[in-house]
Amino acid sequence: MKTYIKNALFMFLILFLLIVIIKHPEASLNSAYDGLMTWFNIVFPSLFPFFIISEILIELKFVNIIGNALKPIMYPLFNVSGESAFPFAMSVISGYPIGAKITSSLREKRLLSKTEAERTISFSSTSGPLFMLGAVSIGMLRNPNVAPLIMLSHYLGALTVGILFRFYKKKEKPTHKANTRNIKVVAEILNRHYSIGSVLGSSISKSINTILLVGGLIIFYSVFTELLFVSNTFNKFINTVGNLIPFNINMELLKGILAGLLEITTGIKRISSINMNLVYKLLIINFLIGWSGFSIHSQALSFISQTDINSRLYIFSKLLHGIFSSLYGGLLYAAKYREYIEPSFMPGPYIADYYFTGQWQAIFLSSFKIAILASLYMLISSAILLIIYRISERA
Repeated sequence: MKTYIKNALFMFLILFLLIVIIKHPEASLNSAYDGLMTWFNIVFPSLFPFFIISEILIELKFVNIIGNALKPIMYPLFNVSGESAFPFAMSVISGYPIGAKITSSLREKRLLSKTEAERTISFSSTSGPLFMLGAVSIGMLRNPNVAPLIMLSHYLGALTVGILFRFYKKKEKPTHKANTRNIKVVAEILNRHYSIGSVLGSSISKSINTILLVGGLIIFYSVFTELLFVSNTFNKFINTVGNLIPFNINMELLKGILAGLLEITTGIKRISSINMNLVYKLLIINFLIGWSGFSIHSQALSFISQTDINSRLYIFSKLLHGIFSSLYGGLLYAAKYREYIEPSFMPGPYIADYYFTGQWQAIFLSSFKIAILASLYMLISSAILLIIYRISERA
């Protein structure tokens, strides 16, 4: 019965979208173009290198080396193997949806158990610093001073969710017992023979499929969100909901929140242009970035669906992430940033140049450099930790 209702609702939604597209062809075309340009100019060059590098490193068993070195850190904090540090680190650097993609890949390779993967994905699905600092703080709010309130709150929220999820099925311990005191494990991994052509071909093929899937979902939600707000039916629904709320609420704020629940960039862009107390605005924005929106959820679930990871648990973790991010934003403002940030805000004209820079090659090469440098940093750190363990073992 549940499946029947779900399929019926989805069919109704698609039919509704088709009717609105026919009624508003210009709006659908413009929104599709905006989504396509956002994907091609920003998402493709920013994420594609990370997809390729991560796939190669997983094929080469790079994460096993990290697992041997970082288990003493990851296990006490999150009750997971050291391999979970890899998706978390790459997610913090590059943003959505790379953490969900790598976690799903690790589960497919059986490098993480089902429970470990569910714990890992709860804190390894984060936004990237480029979006929070460049797009939100500078591009939309025109106030770089608010960046710490957004970024610190977001990452503290992710860590808090991860610590809470360590108690999820707490009796199930990490199944992959990496031996941090045996440096021979690393030597065995490095001595394995690989076909470079096969590894590169497989990694690039998977990455192309992934980035095309992400692009399709971005365009779909760009069109869907825009057409919702030009639909008379939806606007009547919003007004009805607003009238049912027992207190006065800005209708533009309500529309911004609903848009953000679907697609965070569109929602935050709407909220940033509303004249309201900046602190309240930041709390809402922090929640939306932590929640990430159904557009990101669809991207993550497209990877999760290929594994046995519980998708409902992932959605629940993102809800918690949004709540904690908003809570930390309020606490940080009250504790430290009250004197540095003006509580009021008059919106200025939003300029979308940040999204359509035209510097495709520069972004692509920069992303490749960051991905490679981050991987080398993790490799060197892991090697140093393994040497320290070896020395301490002899002592």
